[in-house]
Amino acid sequence: MIRLSAFADEISQDPLEQVDVLESHGIRHIEFRAVHGTNVLDLSDEQHEAFAALLRSRGFELSAIGSPIGKIRITEDMENHLLRFGRALELALLYPSPSIRVFSFYIPPGHDPASHRPEVIARMRELTARAADRGVTLLLENEKGIYGDTASRVHDVLQSVDSPALACAFDPANYVEVGQPIDEAWWLLRPQVRHIHVKDYDARKQQHVPAGEGDGQLPSLLKDAARAGYDGFAVLEPHLIEAGLAHGFTGPERFADAARALKQILDRGTIAYA
Repeated sequence: MIRLSAFADEISQDPLEQVDVLESHGIRHIEFRAVHGTNVLDLSDEQHEAFAALLRSRGFELSAIGSPIGKIRITEDMENHLLRFGRALELALLYPSPSIRVFSFYIPPGHDPASHRPEVIARMRELTARAADRGVTLLLENEKGIYGDTASRVHDVLQSVDSPALACAFDPANYVEVGQPIDEAWWLLRPQVRHIHVKDYDARKQQHVPAGEGDGQLPSLLKDAARAGYDGFAVLEPHLIEAGLAHGFTGPERFADAARALKQILDRGTIAYA
């Protein structure tokens, strides 16, 4: 069963507006990245308590903590980053959330990613071991500039770490942006995909578009996932107005376009969702 979720900060930084808009579209899961203009890892205990209470009162749950863990250069010190990761683990248990979204570290411009592979693998093993100890699954997202920007390097990390506590968050738009063939990426990674980001990209126009209008092949990916018995989230992250390194913005009105496009794909493919 495909379950719908969304990066609610794409709608607004106001948590009440996030919940109101998602509820109007029948979506009751959130990929928690930010509220009040503050990243999920930097919110105070009081802010987290208030947000958790809002979710409970409205019947919402988290699909994942949408953390920025792994979004530092591989040459940067890891000590402070591990402290932030500890905070992410605490939050995964607080809400609770089954998973934390992570990345595989930025490679300095002009460097050969292969030269940093040993450190990437070592850091990912450390993060995964800590998550496994807490019963949390890490979802490794592909992104341009990261070691895992291509499917082969994402696969390399997943195979090298080799843990059920590390799975794949498949983002087709990010693959389109780096010129990675989508079919090749999907068939290589499908056995380890536990999360699908619904974000599409038109390479000719060089802009994000609603699902199914770009080159991310979301209709065929979602249909194949459902046929294979996929039991996980399809997470709206449309980026229809703004796409930054640490966030994206779509707004309430364009989010309606994004939600409608995803549901049309699912309905036309006779794909069950909730």
